[in-house]
Amino acid sequence: MKDFISVSPLKILEKSSKGGLGAGHLGVLMARAGVGKTACLIHIAFDKIFRGEKLVHISLEEGPEKVASYYNVIYSDLLKALRWEDDDEYRFLMERNRMILAYLNQSFDLARLSASLRNLAERLDFRPNALIIDGLDFEAAGRSMFEGLKKAAGKFQVEVWLSALSHRHISEVNDNGIPYPCHEIDDLLSIIIQLQPERSGVLLKLLKDQDRYPRPVQSIALDPNTFLALP
Repeated sequence: MKDFISVSPLKILEKSSKGGLGAGHLGVLMARAGVGKTACLIHIAFDKIFRGEKLVHISLEEGPEKVASYYNVIYSDLLKALRWEDDDEYRFLMERNRMILAYLNQSFDLARLSASLRNLAERLDFRPNALIIDGLDFEAAGRSMFEGLKKAAGKFQVEVWLSALSHRHISEVNDNGIPYPCHEIDDLLSIIIQLQPERSGVLLKLLKDQDRYPRPVQSIALDPNTFLALP
């Protein structure tokens, strides 16, 4: 476990003012298409699951079977990178502490999310510590969606991690240095992390940490194949 924590993308929050995101808060991992948002989100999921926390992974673009296959592939890559033997304990944690939900064809909304979380608690006694929402269109969602997500995070006492798609041709940046598509809602977001491709690999940059906008921006390098933090 210590080996994984030392290479998890969440290592970037080691010196965070609160040491992490926390229940009732929204965090965003933003990047252009194909840079590795989903892989990094799954590493965040592993960080939670391997600590014994419960997590719901919500996909708006892929079915549950496809998402589960991503977990299996990235888990296999993790074993190779850390030179671990395949451990039934970790696979058991992954199966027991993770739920995958899919809302395809623009069927995601706050009412359905709340209903799903209530059903998981009442029928399966599954109360997550964290949600991952992958594939939400920030521009189409509008501010009200994020206000509602923040209220739901507080009501269900979960932290919520989202992926945000940025574009090379859109260069809007607000006064706090937060780029599109988070530039108009950064007051609702407690942690904003940007995944940025570089010639030498991939850089993970902490743009917002709770109520701080770190200057200079804190960053760590990721292996471009595994998306694990480099030494």
